[in-house]
Amino acid sequence: MTTLFVSDLHLEAGRPEIGDQFLAFLAGEASRADALYILGDLFEVWVGDDDPNTHYAVIKQALRELVDNGVTTYFMHGNRDFMIGDVFARETGVRILSDPYPVDFYGDKVLLSHGDALCIDDVQYQNARRITRDPEWQAMMLAKPLAERLTIAKHLRAESIAHGAMIDQSITDVNQDEVLRVVRDHGVDVLLHGHTHRPAVHAIDLGDRVAKRIVLGDWYEQGSVVRWDESGPELCEMLRK
Repeated sequence: MTTLFVSDLHLEAGRPEIGDQFLAFLAGEASRADALYILGDLFEVWVGDDDPNTHYAVIKQALRELVDNGVTTYFMHGNRDFMIGDVFARETGVRILSDPYPVDFYGDKVLLSHGDALCIDDVQYQNARRITRDPEWQAMMLAKPLAERLTIAKHLRAESIAHGAMIDQSITDVNQDEVLRVVRDHGVDVLLHGHTHRPAVHAIDLGDRVAKRIVLGDWYEQGSVVRWDESGPELCEMLRK
């Protein structure tokens, strides 16, 4: 059986073609898999499980059907959908994972992550990340009316775009020393993450051994997926028809 990994779909009503591709993926290849891991940024924005967005409702129903058909499905928070909570998990049947999350696949020790915590050179982003991941900050946000939360999210997104346009793109990538530290500290063979939208497979020279870093791509132009079975992991693209 195959285990599938995806991230950075950034689903929203304004990009229906991505949602259609993901729904086809769930009904097709994912329905035949042993498990599916979604490593963050499934949605472009998520301001609370009480959002009645009809586009999101369709995705949630498809995830529920996948789980009900026997495919164990895991979700890890990204930097866009970190407000997904227990209600979403109950409605869809997905299991929410901590970040990072260690797991074994066919004898390989693997560390799963969304990947944004590795981008430590972007100090402004990391400061914002610490604030938004704070349970008290999230509780404060969830106490606000839905309309106000959506307005705040739109404002924060505009600030993020402006910030990204002003800095060197290398700063938004992972820090290599941080990658080495994380791989050594966790003693893993493979680090698998998304977030950077730079799909690739990298060798990590640890001196006494070589580990691997697999980076999932986004779904803006194609569906990036890692397929993992007894022969090992394979990073693939599912081109949109």
